[in-house]
Amino acid sequence: MTAEAEQLRAFPSPFSIETPEGCEGWEEMYPPWALFDERRREHDENRLWFWNSMHFPVPMPAFDMVEVDTPYYALGGWQNRAFAVPGAMGVDYRIVNGYVYISPNPVTDPEKIAERSRFFQQRAGYYYENWDELYARWRERMEALNREVSEIPVPGLPEYEPEAVVFEGGEPSWATLLASYRRALDCIERMWQYHFEFLLLGYGAYLTFSEFCKQALPDIPDQHISQMVAGIDVVLFRPDAELRRLARLAIDLGVAEAFREGRSPEEIEAELGRSDAGRRWLEELEEVKDPWFNMGTGDGLYHYYGSWHDDPSIPYSSLIGHIAALQAGEDIERPTRELAERRDRLVGEYEALMDEEARQTFRELLGLSRKVFPYVEEHKFYCDYWFQSRFFNKIREFGALLARHGFIEEGEDIFQLSRYEVMQALEELALTWSTGGEALGPHHWPQIVERRKRILKRLEEWTPPPALGRMPEAVVDPAIAMLWGVTPQQLQEWARAQRDGSGNELAGAAASPGEVEGTARVVRSLEEISEVRAGEILVCTSTSPAWAPIFSKIKATVTDIGGIMSHAAIVSREYGLPAVVGTGTATSRIRTGQRVRVDGTNGRVTVLDG
Repeated sequence: MTAEAEQLRAFPSPFSIETPEGCEGWEEMYPPWALFDERRREHDENRLWFWNSMHFPVPMPAFDMVEVDTPYYALGGWQNRAFAVPGAMGVDYRIVNGYVYISPNPVTDPEKIAERSRFFQQRAGYYYENWDELYARWRERMEALNREVSEIPVPGLPEYEPEAVVFEGGEPSWATLLASYRRALDCIERMWQYHFEFLLLGYGAYLTFSEFCKQALPDIPDQHISQMVAGIDVVLFRPDAELRRLARLAIDLGVAEAFREGRSPEEIEAELGRSDAGRRWLEELEEVKDPWFNMGTGDGLYHYYGSWHDDPSIPYSSLIGHIAALQAGEDIERPTRELAERRDRLVGEYEALMDEEARQTFRELLGLSRKVFPYVEEHKFYCDYWFQSRFFNKIREFGALLARHGFIEEGEDIFQLSRYEVMQALEELALTWSTGGEALGPHHWPQIVERRKRILKRLEEWTPPPALGRMPEAVVDPAIAMLWGVTPQQLQEWARAQRDGSGNELAGAAASPGEVEGTARVVRSLEEISEVRAGEILVCTSTSPAWAPIFSKIKATVTDIGGIMSHAAIVSREYGLPAVVGTGTATSRIRTGQRVRVDGTNGRVTVLDG
């Protein structure tokens, strides 16, 4: 093996990563099993770990680790223990300087794969055969859970208990407090259980269709397979559709001038409130908010994302863009007709290349993929946005209570404590409130919170390598390639970029066809989304369907992480925008203001100026 080949086989050892200056002690924010440990060195050092920047682009606050542990054991439970997906068990994770790295656990024993296949076919088959009924029930359960988490009581710990506790056998406030916190954690565990129940099957149907296509049509590009499932209406695109309707209404009512670039939502609403037409528009907005403003502002996995209810800057930024486009005579609708025509044309062309038996199988698998595909995106509205924003707001109520009693300086500080530490703080609060004793918490937790805030801020300045450990000979879990874009070829590109440094060419997955040139807008945080201007090319770690409203403003998308069925790829295709995903390093190699060319047909990005 040549020196170059050997160099391209390995990424940095996870045990060689140094702690950034000023971040010493970062490990205390995370549970011991989340860390690389010398006692697992041989096991961990000889496998590939890649930064899951799609879901966790910035360092994890201590409490937000509930969004790492809980989904991974729910994913593993369904994938490994319930459905017994033949080739994949679950996903291991580790934290490096606050960032989440993951590594899949494949099944490689042919006998075990055959055994699991029997389980999977029976259990997945039941879901596919009863999909509509089961999915309708799922929606009801999720809507009930979203209501439940909002209604959890957080008692104020009064000076004296209400009479109902004394005379009617009511639950004491301290017991309600502790039970309510446990119930909130129970709700998020159930949400993640619901989240993954159908998701694996949605991906599984697409994978089966994809594998059949590649077997029957060896030269078919991945992009054509995904395009044959595109153009399907899903709940997730409804919020943006409502914004487009509101944009037209603003023009029809003659209040469009209130929506000027750079104005805050508060400024716009203040001007609208001064006229009858403006107030009519605001009344229509209120009708739209339930449920469509439950849309998230990010992927829902960090406490500060919230929903459009919490931060209306995204929908208002979109309204401004939609109104400007309409006034310029532009079409602001998603190109659903063009997508459908392209989809149907591809289907017809590929069917013509098959014999009758293969054509029948092709139609059945394509029909199943289209049937189950909406869930792949819709679950995010119900789970990642609607539930998550309400869950974190409920935790804020516990934070406000702790702040009132001096355990933390302000309510938001609760997210600097792990979910276990929050329980400790609440238990001591319940104890000392009940007894009238002196609490240690106000002397203990505030300094921990301040130290962790400083560490997280410093860790945000560190750029994690895209991967760690040993490069595998093959990536056996197809979902890893489909969702994250981690393929042997892409890993080689990441390793080559790491070795050779920057250049003006980046390679990734060809996620959505077309070629455009434009000005780059690098977005690394939620706060920067509102800075995106019409006609720019979005460059980001990954996108979330929550960003869908800005896709009518931009010309193309480039991401660090993601595969052909990542959310960035799906949303780009649904909006007819060129996209290259999974480049590994786009956000560190491209600067805002640079001219770039995005070739979404061939998966290439070129920086056109210095």
